[in-house]
Amino acid sequence: MLMKFCVLLLGFIISNRGVLGLSEEMQELANMLHMTCVDETGAKEDDILNARKGIFADDNNLKCYIKCIMAQMACIDEEGIIDEEATIAVLPEEYRAKAAPIIKKCGTKKGSTPCENAWLTHKCYQGEAPEDYILV
Repeated sequence: MLMKFCVLLLGFIISNRGVLGLSEEMQELANMLHMTCVDETGAKEDDILNARKGIFADDNNLKCYIKCIMAQMACIDEEGIIDEEATIAVLPEEYRAKAAPIIKKCGTKKGSTPCENAWLTHKCYQGEAPEDYILV
């Protein structure tokens, strides 16, 4: 079940088409992850909504929210290094061909903290594929 959840969540991040047609169970799991990371980091809903549109507030809580989402999917380590192969591996097969080059091109963008690494990397994902980017 955890792998299925990870696949779903990374699908959310890479493609907004994954949001449509969610089962009630998957939507509940996505909501739980979102709330867990909001509670853990104190990220503001407005900042998350803006990031979904490609407007990334320079806010430590938002940066750590993004790291939390990635950590919950086992796609980032404690030092903030993105595991590109693990990230690609958890993607639904239909997204891999399009997302893999973006994930590899972006790699791990280096910031001053692990949270900033996740934030910068997501800014890269969004910059490379703005029409397909979404954040849980």
